Amino acid sequence: MERPGARRPPRLAVNVDHIATIRQARGGREPDPVTAAALAELAGAEGIIVHLREDRRHIQDRDLRLLRETVSTHLNLEMAATEEMVRIASAIRPDLVTLVPERRQERTTEGGLDVAGQRTRLTAVVSQLQRSDLPVSLFIAPEEEQVEAAKTVGATLVELHTGSYAEARGEAVREALASLIRAARLAAGAGIRVSAGHGLNYVNVEPVAAIPEVEELNIGHSIVARAALVGMERAVREMLTRIRGARE
Repeated sequence: MERPGARRPPRLAVNVDHIATIRQARGGREPDPVTAAALAELAGAEGIIVHLREDRRHIQDRDLRLLRETVSTHLNLEMAATEEMVRIASAIRPDLVTLVPERRQERTTEGGLDVAGQRTRLTAVVSQLQRSDLPVSLFIAPEEEQVEAAKTVGATLVELHTGSYAEARGEAVREALASLIRAARLAAGAGIRVSAGHGLNYVNVEPVAAIPEVEELNIGHSIVARAALVGMERAVREMLTRIRGARE
């Protein structure tokens, strides 16, 4: 039972991309990200995330189709703002589409989407997805310019990129966290719902989970890495313990 006056902790959505990365290393069938998603939900995750990349380096079209059939919480499809991905999202109909930057040579998404520099194109993509009744989130840096641009292109949700915070050391950690807090307040004040993710782990998650405006934390690599040692269900439950303790 929630204590009087306590705020509900952010939801945890688990990204299962790197389960697929392990599978693709051998080109076989194991481990299956669809099974991993089911285990994460059983352990208490309230969302599943996958990034269907142009080069299909981890998640495959088959995974996305099966996840749409089996995910019982909500399915968040991360994707580039391309015609191919808009067609796929319109056919699969995830519960949420998150537009992210994508470069073929990067190991993982390296930064937020430059919404301010792509207003015209992103306005058209967001509008097209919304006409198909697909909610759209934008993965952005915690910067005032990007939050304001997200509002102008019609997004009602943003995911704040926490990479700079996760990589910071010393006094820079405090500064990066302050940027996240300011961006979350600005977005919420503009009527935009807020989630956060990238690089969050069992050590650094609590200060971000404590930000009142953050409704959901999107975490993948650190949970998958721990799951390789202790199992998916335990890895998810341990992350949930840290998230839930952050607002007590």
